[in-house]
Amino acid sequence: MHLFIVEGQPVEAEFRRKFGATHTYDFCPAGAPDLLTRLGAADVAFDLRDWPELHYEQPRQPLFYNTTTRSLAQLFHGEAPPFGPVFGFCGLPTFVDVPVWEVSTYGAADGLYLSEACALLGTEYQVVQDRVGLLTPRVVCLSINEACYALQEGVASAPAINLLLLGSGSGLLTRANTIGLSRVYETLECVYQDTHEPRYIPSALLKRMHLRGELFEVGG
Repeated sequence: MHLFIVEGQPVEAEFRRKFGATHTYDFCPAGAPDLLTRLGAADVAFDLRDWPELHYEQPRQPLFYNTTTRSLAQLFHGEAPPFGPVFGFCGLPTFVDVPVWEVSTYGAADGLYLSEACALLGTEYQVVQDRVGLLTPRVVCLSINEACYALQEGVASAPAINLLLLGSGSGLLTRANTIGLSRVYETLECVYQDTHEPRYIPSALLKRMHLRGELFEVGG
């Protein structure tokens, strides 16, 4: 299959590891003048832009949107229904090359298309609610925020917290650096706006590091 990924450069290596050499790939910049021509050659498309607009193009192949910071319902609010099946997934770094994808659907009949698409891609999947942040990204970003509170309060140093809070084969703060603290901050902000639950309010430390473009110092 030919996979078309718009603005997927930060997760290119993950896509290639996840789906392997049996597929071909086109990592397309958002501003490419031939974007729609290249889309037409794809079997499956992934759009990782903040506000993508591929759902009204023809021909229509299965289309995955990064719905970490906005749901499919938000994306299509006040708009005409998409021409074909659309799905939500997490396109952030460290969330692409995972054994089971969390996927949301928009149309009532999209489940069959999702099953077919994931079978062709060779990935297991689990359908989750169409909510901002899906499931695992919420939990991971919330955990990073709690780690920031621990740092603020002097509970432990960043290297110690990183060593104690291991997940997915690496420390939590190491994973936060890989995701990008600005992406973590943005995800928490959007989930808070969706839920109005105080636990999702970004900590002062995370906000400052996001604004300064900093990373956690976790040692070697």
